[in-house]
Amino acid sequence: MGSRNNTVVYEFILTGFSSFLDLKTVLFVVFFLIYLTSITANTLLITVIWVDRTLHTPMYFFLSVLSCSEICYSFVIVPKMLANLITETKAISFGGCIAQLFFFNTLGGVNCIILTQMGYDRYAAICHPLRYPVLMNRRICRQLVASAYIISLIFAIIEQGLIVRLPFCGPNKIHHFFCEMGPVLKLACKKSSVTEISIFIFCIVIIFGSFLLVLLSYALILNTIFKIPSTKGKQKAFSTCASHIIVVVVHFGCASIIYLRPKSTYSLDQDIFISVSYTMVTPLLNPLVYSLRNKDVQLALKNTLGRRTCMSTA
Repeated sequence: MGSRNNTVVYEFILTGFSSFLDLKTVLFVVFFLIYLTSITANTLLITVIWVDRTLHTPMYFFLSVLSCSEICYSFVIVPKMLANLITETKAISFGGCIAQLFFFNTLGGVNCIILTQMGYDRYAAICHPLRYPVLMNRRICRQLVASAYIISLIFAIIEQGLIVRLPFCGPNKIHHFFCEMGPVLKLACKKSSVTEISIFIFCIVIIFGSFLLVLLSYALILNTIFKIPSTKGKQKAFSTCASHIIVVVVHFGCASIIYLRPKSTYSLDQDIFISVSYTMVTPLLNPLVYSLRNKDVQLALKNTLGRRTCMSTA
């Protein structure tokens, strides 16, 4: 590529699974099946929520938006990753890398904010049941979802602007299976503490800020639940939050390990394993958790599938 100071990077080489060349066929099959299952499960969940009128509530509206975001989130990363596993060329253009990073950051931010809004929805339902129809009407729900996309888009645009300004003149090997923020920044010829600090602050605001708001919602929820006199009432209140709590813990846990830890703890293999978890497993976890734990969704699935079976045999 010539002199480090006089050349320009036009493409990057993704080397994420270079340590597992003997397993690339196995990894392709496993990842493809997980991806296919994730897309199918999320699509089915969205369809059931929109078809079954009993699920036309704020909680399931947010869940359908989250599933849609997870589908797009996976689509940004996984197809390219699968292609790299079965082809010799591991290259991605500079523009393609920046675009992948932009959509990944945008959708990742949307997921964090939607999960926070789902926590607020549970707070409104449990702590203010009489005012719930007013607090979470259709207009407010749509405004909340729109705000999630607008805020995430603004943060992603600012982050991309900071990254694009950095000079990339070689080397061009990204030690990851997609254009993730940390590995890309490591390839910049000129380090910028302002850029790194700004991006770290953005990550804190989106990830840690969202998580703190979720914790605040559940602190208020717990305070209300403990005041419920009957054990049955407490169990019912807890059950409406259990699925959301599981998804929140996994999502924010993986995100925090990647983006909010000290640089001294960086480990390539560990990062790849965690990244596989939040780019492939987490999107699959969402529909599975809500389908397996939620009786309303289970009943809607039976009704919807049963209705389609009857129509196909008629």
